[in-house]
Amino acid sequence: MSEYIYINLRDKPQLKIEAAEWFHSKWGVPQEAYLECMEAYLSGETELGWYLCLNGNKITGGLGVIENDFHDRKDLTPNVCAVYTEKEYRCKGIAGHLLDMVVEDLRGKDITPVYLVTDHTSFYERYGWEFLCMVQGDDEPDMTRMYIHR
Repeated sequence: MSEYIYINLRDKPQLKIEAAEWFHSKWGVPQEAYLECMEAYLSGETELGWYLCLNGNKITGGLGVIENDFHDRKDLTPNVCAVYTEKEYRCKGIAGHLLDMVVEDLRGKDITPVYLVTDHTSFYERYGWEFLCMVQGDDEPDMTRMYIHR
């Protein structure tokens, strides 16, 4: 039976390069952009962090928190970003656990509310997120859904 371990990157900073490669492989954002954000978090420059689910040494899910997830509403910050769970690990509560973990971690640092952009229409509501408004994504022709967790 698999045992999942949930961490923030400060718990295992040695995973920084592997995590940046993993997120890059899922979203196509340059690895250097992830590394820059992760280094700012690890150095204490920001409290907007990176969270992973591990199964043994394998990253099975993850997400990050950044100021703005490539949209026009710069006032709606910070944003959960890069939420991803490997296909074979989906429907096991991993993303939900990571979402709860990040909200609680940020709340403990008096960072609330938290926002995220997504095309999903029912997934995030299960974890206490509420639809807030539509936002314009950078270089995107269509509007995208913005959610809030208060």
